[in-house]
Amino acid sequence: MNRVRVVLLDRDGVLVEDVPDNADPGRVRPAPGAREALALLRARGVRTGVLTHQPGVARGLLSQADLRRVDERIDDLLGPFDVWAVCPHDPDDGCHCRAPAPGLVLWAAGRVCTPPGRIAVVGATGNTVEAARRAGAHGILVPTPATRPQETAAAEHVATDLLTAVRGLLAGPPRQHVLADERAITAAYRSAERP
Repeated sequence: MNRVRVVLLDRDGVLVEDVPDNADPGRVRPAPGAREALALLRARGVRTGVLTHQPGVARGLLSQADLRRVDERIDDLLGPFDVWAVCPHDPDDGCHCRAPAPGLVLWAAGRVCTPPGRIAVVGATGNTVEAARRAGAHGILVPTPATRPQETAAAEHVATDLLTAVRGLLAGPPRQHVLADERAITAAYRSAERP
């Protein structure tokens, strides 16, 4: 039996293409493999949820209503999801829900009545994976072009994309660094070392 009962997905960059401070539902595009990954999870009875940090709300770049419309569009395209956990705060607000703090993961765990140890978090940043670790959940990093090489190198569990992460989770909880091809990381470090 699979120990993971709930998978929480980072909204931007993992579940849908990352459009910073997106207030337009028409710009929502599922990430490659998202539909298939969600279908695999749901077919196995694994519940799904969305985690998202939206500091644009605190900064006045989008409203709560804008955010709700974008999330509803995501739910129309890829849902239904069992839980939505949103942090609308600015990173400087000091809230408990902004990753790497575990508050958002713990809140979502409470909403689906599942202990964190039975939850996996698939995130696009090292902070999201760290929030999972601090909450007691399994964290898997799915790097995007915005993910820093140091985050990828430091992550305990890495998958090349959401579908790879989900297939690995369905085989059991994460056990190793899953990165399929480290050439991108090596190249990024080399370019960062150049003056």
